[in-house]
Formats: sequence, C-alpha cells, structure tokens
Amino acid sequence: MLKYVVVAVMLTAFATPALAEEWYVVQDSTTKKCDKTRKKPDGQSLVMVGTGTYTTNDEAKAARKAAPECAKPEAN
Repeated sequence: MLKYVVVAVMLTAFATPALAEEWYVVQDSTTKKCDKTRKKPDGQSLVMVGTGTYTTNDEAKAARKAAPECAKPEAN
C-alpha cells in the first residue's frame, strides 16, 4: 500500500508544474500592437510588456489594458 502512495505523490509532484499556466503581455516590435500570449517572448520580434507573468488569461487581459505601452492613441 505504501508503494502506491509514494507513486501517487511522485506523479502529483511532477504533474503539478505542467498544469500551471503562464501568460505574458507582449508588444510586437514592428506594429507596436499589444497582445497576450502563453509563449515566452523572444525579446526581438515580441517584447515583454512589464516585468511579470500572469497565471490566468483574465489577469493578462487586465494588465494589457493597464499598460501605458498598450494605450490606444487618441484621435486628434
């Protein structure tokens, strides 16, 4: 029985980090358009906005809207 408990704990320990999501707010370096993505930006074609990662899509969306780099220019 102890063998099964140890195996279950080990599987859980390895599977848990795989389930964690990471969202990034990025800006395209050519178009200056902001977006959110799960892929880590490369720093050249996509530049990370801010310094952190976000655990949910909603957090990333809110951060994108709040970022000054992502503000829509006002029409004159």
